[in-house]
Amino acid sequence: MNKKTLMRILFSGRVLILISFLLMSVFAIGPNFSSDGLLVKTVDSESSAEINGIESGEILYSLDGNIIDSVEDFSNTVDNLTSGDLVEIVTSVGTSTISYDGNLGFSVSEIPTSNLRKGLDLVGGVRVVLQPDTNDESQILDMIDLIEQRLNVFGVSDISIRNSKDLEGTNYIIAEIAGATKEEVLDLVSKQGKFEAKIGDDLVFTGGKDIKDVCRTGSCSGIPLQNGCGPSEDGWSCQYFFVVYITKESAKIHADLTNKLTVTPDGYLSEKLDLYLDDEIVNSLFISEGLQGDISTSFSIQGPGSGPTEAAAVNDALNKMKKMQTLLITGSLPFSVDVERVDVISPTLGGNFFASSILAIVLAIFAVGGVIFARYRKVAISIPIIITGLSEVFIILGFAALIRWNLDLAAIAGIIAAVGTGVDDQIVITDEVMYGRKNQEHWLKRMKNAFFIIFAAYFTMLVAMLPLWFLGAGVLRGFALTTIVGVTIGVFVTRPAYGKMIEILMEKDE
Repeated sequence: MNKKTLMRILFSGRVLILISFLLMSVFAIGPNFSSDGLLVKTVDSESSAEINGIESGEILYSLDGNIIDSVEDFSNTVDNLTSGDLVEIVTSVGTSTISYDGNLGFSVSEIPTSNLRKGLDLVGGVRVVLQPDTNDESQILDMIDLIEQRLNVFGVSDISIRNSKDLEGTNYIIAEIAGATKEEVLDLVSKQGKFEAKIGDDLVFTGGKDIKDVCRTGSCSGIPLQNGCGPSEDGWSCQYFFVVYITKESAKIHADLTNKLTVTPDGYLSEKLDLYLDDEIVNSLFISEGLQGDISTSFSIQGPGSGPTEAAAVNDALNKMKKMQTLLITGSLPFSVDVERVDVISPTLGGNFFASSILAIVLAIFAVGGVIFARYRKVAISIPIIITGLSEVFIILGFAALIRWNLDLAAIAGIIAAVGTGVDDQIVITDEVMYGRKNQEHWLKRMKNAFFIIFAAYFTMLVAMLPLWFLGAGVLRGFALTTIVGVTIGVFVTRPAYGKMIEILMEKDE
């Protein structure tokens, strides 16, 4: 191929369209080659970090004087902190100093290398399939909103929750949460979370509607510095506390009920404030005599945590406190759900899946190029097939980044299917053109024949994939989307570009 032929190919209209799509894909994917620091992923509401101006999206460079380049660096530094420490935090915005109360108030993750969003199969996490006790669509959508609110309040940001139906019409709720443990997700997603505070058999207040505010700052929540933790028979135990603010109506009920109680010699009332979660008692709080008949709108809720070491006990107590705060803020789910299936995927395994899948696609494209060369004995034909095949993959990834579609294994399978269809079409184009040359037919007529076959196959595939998309049958929806997008890009962008390349190359040989 001489320089003149190459320039004709590069500046032809169809190839320029292909190049334009490639440039737009580069912009959409936004590759990032910087690896210094970690991304501040979430910041807890009303935490010391939020009060000091730290926001999600900032880059964390240093913590307590230690350079942070990995999640392991971050975890090791946090493990060496003790409650009450003043911690210096250096981010891309500036330097802040916060008071450590057992929780920094923010979470971190590795800085994304691009705008591509990897699904649960590729980054690791938990997938839970729930079957609700109702088929009412509006109630299910309300429940999805409430579950998402719970997870957001708890501090989980990478969430995908959707409604799905099987072929029999049974409704399911599929929740995919990256970077969370199975226990955390099941506690927040599958539990109805009905919180009640009672004195005897009388209801004082419930979670959600009777709660005006829940304290989550270090000034009115956490583990007391004095006597907050201590040795126990099984290791260590800690006591957490946080303040809740209830409505005046609930405070009036509390005052009326406590007026009927007597005072014990210890200075407490004769009944306790019992806390129930899903009809099971989780704690009983003494009521001091000073609260008898008092219309108080604030209460201090306490609970235990335990572990083999003091650090483990602190983490257990803080996690339990965080879950209780979340349930109090969001309230109970409108109906119960059954857990149908739980999948736990490790981040390491997911990363290997993605790398292996992309490598397999690239190797397959080069292998096809080799087979094409063996058949036609022309490098000028096999190289355009490799170029357009790789371009097709890149444009599909660019489109996925643009619409922020999560790439999972089903999506990768869709990319492979689309690229495979593309190779078939390119072979059809090549065969038609080569057959026309042998039989003294004009290549343009044969090209039209090839594109008639290609468009017929395209619409057949479209009809086959659309039911999978509209049914929303779990992971099949991702497969359907990427297949449709990939083949559409191929038919309207890469196939015409390949056809133009072959047209120019065939003219050169004639």
